[in-house]
Amino acid sequence: MAFKINHELPSPDVLKELVPLSEEAKEVKRARDEEIKDVFTGKSDKFIVIVGPCSADNPDTVLEYVHRLKDLNEKVNDKLVLIPRVYTNKPRTTGDGYKGMLHQPDPNENPDLLAGILAIRKMHLQILEETGLSAADEMLYPSNRDYLDDLLSYEAVGARSVENQQHRLVASGADIPVGMKNPTSGDLSVMINSATAAQHPHNFIHRMYDVESTGNPLAHTILRGGVDKFGTAIPNYHYEDLMRLYN
Repeated sequence: MAFKINHELPSPDVLKELVPLSEEAKEVKRARDEEIKDVFTGKSDKFIVIVGPCSADNPDTVLEYVHRLKDLNEKVNDKLVLIPRVYTNKPRTTGDGYKGMLHQPDPNENPDLLAGILAIRKMHLQILEETGLSAADEMLYPSNRDYLDDLLSYEAVGARSVENQQHRLVASGADIPVGMKNPTSGDLSVMINSATAAQHPHNFIHRMYDVESTGNPLAHTILRGGVDKFGTAIPNYHYEDLMRLYN
């Protein structure tokens, strides 16, 4: 075999017992989810703002900026809903390089996924308990979202994953908003098809179970720019781009 087994990872249920969510934190998360859902369904006229660095690679630094967001949120929460961007999985175009805290809780040490799943759960839990701001993360590995599904209030499917069937199907079973980015080519149809698939129910295999999803009405699109065949960056956030997507 071309595989070497380093660790048998705990199931999501076991990890949640090791790093549990308190009843108080559950209630904070429930209220946050409802507030965010109301924006997506049009019941609230607030704006969602997902803000933070490209990669969350240092818990102390992440906690510092989320505490600052907490202070800001208290000033603007009549108009905005701030969601900290805490992306612990980092896709790599060529497969090389730092892949995020999930892989390397210490960027200077060797990869350790067992330590990684513990580190990212503890960090997301600490964010929620200390600031009351449940966060966003990226669904790089669909089978791993179950380790954090009780902590996150938003997920994104990246440009390199948006055409993958498993990402779409798992997103259809999420009970929080899942944003589908356009692929690196900038193709809008791929992104739209992905969001449509996530909005519908499906039967599929997930973590070795035969599961059935209900469909996720909060699945939506994210315009993240692209590159043309010459590698030139193409922004797609202008009014004309938004109208093209809308129509």
